[in-house]
Amino acid sequence: MKKSILLSATFSMVLLLSNTSSTLAQDAKVADTKALENKNQADFKFDALEYNYGSIKQGESVSYSYKFTNVGKEPLVITSAHGSCGCTVPDWPKEPIKKGETGIIKVTFNSAGKMGAQDKTVTINSNAKVSPVVLHIKGNVEAPAQPAAGGDAH
Repeated sequence: MKKSILLSATFSMVLLLSNTSSTLAQDAKVADTKALENKNQADFKFDALEYNYGSIKQGESVSYSYKFTNVGKEPLVITSAHGSCGCTVPDWPKEPIKKGETGIIKVTFNSAGKMGAQDKTVTINSNAKVSPVVLHIKGNVEAPAQPAAGGDAH
């Protein structure tokens, strides 16, 4: 009986010590990462992160150009941009944006098959300090105009 209590206590102590050392190792990694942060890193400054297109008829498309500036010291490289669905398509600069230069990410939303309030997103991945960045394009999609009833009466 004493052996099983002693064995149980020893096992508990080993578990406790291994968890503590694991936590300490994780804390050290976080500290190392912060020490390695690049103060010259590229960074986005957008004129707007959201565009509200108001109301459009179902089937219409709307585009908006999100203008940004690289406010970091190193060139800004956008590695990918993807919409939240196939109806939202981004077009972004493929070449690096130098310090102080501006760029445009054009987003086109196609409302075919959509109705009501819409809030679509585009996720931008890059080498910027804050990555990813999420852009919103939103508004309301109304029913398409119905053709006038009746034809030409002659």
